[in-house]
Amino acid sequence: MWRPPTRRHFLHIAISAGVALLFSFSPSLARHKASEQKSSASAAKGPLRVHPKNPRYFTDGSGKAVYLTAAHTWANLQDIGFTDPPPAFDYTAYLDFLQKHHHNFIRLWRWELSRWTESRDKHVRYCAPHPWKRTGKEKALDGKSKFDLHEFDPVYFDRLRSRVKAAGERGIYVSIMLFEGWGLTFASWDGHPFNVKNNVQGINGDANGDGKGIETHTLKIPRVTRIQEAYVRKVIDTVNDLDNVLFEIANESNFAHSKEWQYHMIRYVKAYERKKPKQHPVGMTGMLPTDNKVMTDSPADWISPGGDTSKESPYRIDPPTADGKKVIVLDTDHIWGVGGGRDWVWKSFLRGHNPIWMDPYDRHSVWEPLPANAENVRRSLGETRRFAQRMNLAEMTPHTELASTKFCLAKPGSEYLVYLPRGGAVTVDLSQARGDFAVLWHNAATGKAVKASTASGGARRDFKAPFDGDAVFYLVRASRR
Repeated sequence: MWRPPTRRHFLHIAISAGVALLFSFSPSLARHKASEQKSSASAAKGPLRVHPKNPRYFTDGSGKAVYLTAAHTWANLQDIGFTDPPPAFDYTAYLDFLQKHHHNFIRLWRWELSRWTESRDKHVRYCAPHPWKRTGKEKALDGKSKFDLHEFDPVYFDRLRSRVKAAGERGIYVSIMLFEGWGLTFASWDGHPFNVKNNVQGINGDANGDGKGIETHTLKIPRVTRIQEAYVRKVIDTVNDLDNVLFEIANESNFAHSKEWQYHMIRYVKAYERKKPKQHPVGMTGMLPTDNKVMTDSPADWISPGGDTSKESPYRIDPPTADGKKVIVLDTDHIWGVGGGRDWVWKSFLRGHNPIWMDPYDRHSVWEPLPANAENVRRSLGETRRFAQRMNLAEMTPHTELASTKFCLAKPGSEYLVYLPRGGAVTVDLSQARGDFAVLWHNAATGKAVKASTASGGARRDFKAPFDGDAVFYLVRASRR
């Protein structure tokens, strides 16, 4: 005799059909799945703003949380290499690479030096193009015409716009790096446009003569600051109409001298954009070592904390929980340089961060070689984004108390995402949850989903991964039928 199917009957169907029907079990998940299949080809929406209800993330104005994750590399705006001119970077291939891995964010690197050597080696590195024309009759230290700091080079700004626009068409957000501070500390000064011997205006960015030019990242030289502000205005004028833009003031400029200058530049960007049709988030990034409080207390919308060289950085092994004071784009560049594995990716995601990875990318890298785990990390970044799209992320916050592993992102009573760094068993506190939950196990080592099961709320429940190694465990409350 036929009877109307019960809710338990539908759960049984979902279990027997495996992971595919887990998502059809919930209408919201089914919609996420369908939209996810289109996401790699859809344009980025925006401009982004801090999510009003969950400030660990941005939103594009739709009410949904936008989770940012990516592998970024040093030569994705200016070409860099050991030859002059440096080899051309294949940006189209790079965008293909990002789409393939389901990434949606990059830092677009800007280098201030036209050439340099570093204290750790004697290799000469070259970089081009730059924001200003080289039109002077006299020669700079590299044997080329001096920079005219009052004349912008359209080659640079045309490239900037075209690359940001091309990324946006593929659904990728771009943080435009305005300045670069690492080179002022660790590289030679002879290739900098503000070296007095390299510009037609005779501007000296190294007022104390120590061969570093760190004064250019202070407010001590008004002529330098005015030129920097004009350059910032030009960047904003070039990209303001694009939705996929974020700004980063400076990569790893030491806060010991640059704090007030960076605060000034953050406010300057915001004030200038206030007169424009669109306003975009402005960020501040750290270095090794750094005072992360300088960023937390800043007027920036997002930050990238730095590590601590005096001890094992907590951001490497046990990332602190994001408290929502700032959107945190957690970048391995400021924690290791090149470093971190898939466990770091999942831990960071489950603690409410937006993890990104410093990627040597190809054989033309002028710094660190590609680590053996690169492809595994790249895939894991994309997988965290797939879960972020699948879940109601705007309602999800870190809850270390709800899982015995301490890595849990949850909307209590509705959705739980748990990471098991060592695999094995985990206890999840469902005592305040009601009803039945569909379950998905995700093998972090292989990227494969495995057989789904069910769980019931109302108590603390023990679960065991059905495979060896680190695992991701997803519970979503079953929709009523």
